[in-house]
This record gives sequence, structure tokens and C-alpha cells, in this order.
Amino acid sequence: MSTKVLLDTDIGSDIDDAVCLAYLLAQPACELLGITTVSGEVEKRAQIASALCRTAGRQVPIFPGVADPLLVPQKQPHAPQAAALKDWPHETNFPKAEAIAFLQETIRSQPGEIVLLTIGPLTNIALLFSLDPEIPQLLKGLVMMCGVFTNRLAGVGPREWNALLDPHATAIVYRHAVKVHRSIGLDVTHQVVMEAGEVKRRFQAPLLKPVLDFAEVWFERRSSITFHDPLAAATLFDNRICQFEKGLVEVELASDRLGGLTYWTLQASPGPHEVALQVEAERFFDHYFSVFN
Repeated sequence: MSTKVLLDTDIGSDIDDAVCLAYLLAQPACELLGITTVSGEVEKRAQIASALCRTAGRQVPIFPGVADPLLVPQKQPHAPQAAALKDWPHETNFPKAEAIAFLQETIRSQPGEIVLLTIGPLTNIALLFSLDPEIPQLLKGLVMMCGVFTNRLAGVGPREWNALLDPHATAIVYRHAVKVHRSIGLDVTHQVVMEAGEVKRRFQAPLLKPVLDFAEVWFERRSSITFHDPLAAATLFDNRICQFEKGLVEVELASDRLGGLTYWTLQASPGPHEVALQVEAERFFDHYFSVFN
């Protein structure tokens, strides 16, 4: 049985968004209903998403969303991987200012059936939940690559990029009740890392070729890929990759220096938020590459 997914992404900055979208397009159990983009040069991000969909031979609705955070200055104004678009066919015309309405209409048309997967700043989702407060309860689930919830890995955190880029949006999303409200944080995703040489060796499937091309921009300054977003996506289809615990997530807003910091508390009675605490890295990588075979 397939899982219906809506993807909200800032594809074009960290390469892992493209790695994630390629996985969703290849995953036979995924019914990808649409893609919305967020945070700085949203139309270029839509073009990158389109290039992957074209490579996969898929017609997926793509909507550029909100470019700027709700209240704080933009820290991610550009989509640098768009430099590689010239080598890959892609759409250039997209609906204007319709991303939030698209999400709303799609979720309302299929209540209880859709998982919303967010792998970027939460601006689009905060606006969606604020404009239509019934939407969170109409979702089958909300799965986010967002936050830091433990101090188990030295040098990781204390804040995570998606959460801090629009901290007010992050706080809004965590305040809304969803039937399944899951977060995969930086302290877990940093356990699934692959060096550039291994990436180039293993990214041989046709759908991974444009990802590898986009990754050249990424590798100009970095020597590895952390599979933050693909890990979040994989948990939708294999519930043994990560171990989750229920508790309460709160978001720091009082301090500009710590805005977007996520506090997680394990509660005696099940809380509203599920947080990933453990990951089986080998199982994840086996699962990820299996969909391209």
C-alpha cells in the first residue's frame, strides 16, 4: 500500500534535499502528491525539483512558496545548486503565490491520508496551520527534519538550521496538535554521513546522476554528505530505521542568539511530539540504495 506524501523543501542549498527527493521519486511505496519550496529563490528551488522529476519521468505539481522568514532576517537568500540547472531539462514556469492554497486544498481533499514531510524552514507550514487551524488534524502525520533534542554527539548543535532560519514558524508548527508529530533531529542525522568519494561511487543510478551534478557545488566546500533529509523520508517507509520517544518540544523565542533552539522533555504520559533518539545507520543506507536497484 502506498503512502501519500506532500514535500516541503528548500532544495538547492544543502545537497541532502535533492538526495531526499530522488529517494521519494524512486520509492515504489511513495505517492508524491506535490512539492512546495521555501526560503530564498523559491522559483530556482522549484526548477531544481523539476529537473529531478523530469529525470524520473514524473509529473509532480511544484509550487514555489514563501521566500522570507516570518519576522527575522533571511539567512539563506540563494539556491547555489541552481548553477547546474543548465545541464538538466526543467520547467521554468510555476504557479505564483499558490503554494499554501495548494497544500490546504490537497490535504482537505484527502483527510487522514496524507503525510506532510518538511525538510526546510517551516515558513510555509506555519502559514498553512495559522490560516487553516483544522489542517493539522486532517493530516495522517507530520514528519520533519528539524531540531536538536539530545547532547549525545559532541559538536552537534545546539541549534539546527531549519529550526533557526525561521524560529517563529518553528514555534507555530510545534504548537499545533497533529495525530503523528515526528521530528528527526541533527543529533540523529549526523550519524548517517558519507564521504564524497563513496557518494560518487554509489550514486550511479540514472535518477542520482543529476543529484551528483548538483553535489559538485556542495563538494567545492565540503568533503561529505550528511543524509539529514533522506533519513527523515526513509522513516515513512521503514519504521525500524529510527527509534522514537514521545514527549514535549518547545522552541526558544525569547533570545535572539538562541532563537529556534528546541527543548525536548520526556514525559511520564505520552506527549504530543515524537522525537528520534536512535538510528540504525547501516539499515538506513541499505534501505536508501535499495529503491534505486
